[in-house]
Amino acid sequence: MSLTYCQFAPTHTLHQPYHDEEYGFPVDSDTALFERLVLEINQAGLSWETILRKRGNFKRAFDGFDIARVAAYGDEERQRLLADAGIIRNRQKVNAAIENARRILILQEEFGSFAAWLDHHHPLSREAWTRLFKKTFLFTGGEIVNEFLMSTGYLPGAHEPSCPIYPRVAALSPAWMSAAEQPPAS
Repeated sequence: MSLTYCQFAPTHTLHQPYHDEEYGFPVDSDTALFERLVLEINQAGLSWETILRKRGNFKRAFDGFDIARVAAYGDEERQRLLADAGIIRNRQKVNAAIENARRILILQEEFGSFAAWLDHHHPLSREAWTRLFKKTFLFTGGEIVNEFLMSTGYLPGAHEPSCPIYPRVAALSPAWMSAAEQPPAS
């Protein structure tokens, strides 16, 4: 029998702070949302532990996840990222981070913020979210979208109701809780 994240994380030095302070908590900062999107994309095919170990390197490499700065990256910055052993040196993932920053700037112009764009579309089913993300962003398959939305409070499932962190998350009224009584749009 394998452990759930809520059972495993509290005993792990890297996972415990993320589980207890970030995972499933509502996020309204566009910078934090962009960071989470980049990290989730980079996790594809790898362990979350690998991403947590490299998180500081990602933050440094992507200029603190400053969306406008990343959106302005050209060939020189792309080559710098692909040569940076501190992050995941995958051309598709690097290109996705840069292009997704550009797309977030467009969403910010239209909706005021990335968070407002998410709120505008909430609630959606997991499948509808995946379709929307695939239409809007690069490198956003079902698992990436699910983890991104669950980790930022838009979809349920980050914490088990028996987890001691669950009441802290619930007290912040994440988006998925406000939509629990409404049928998800598709």
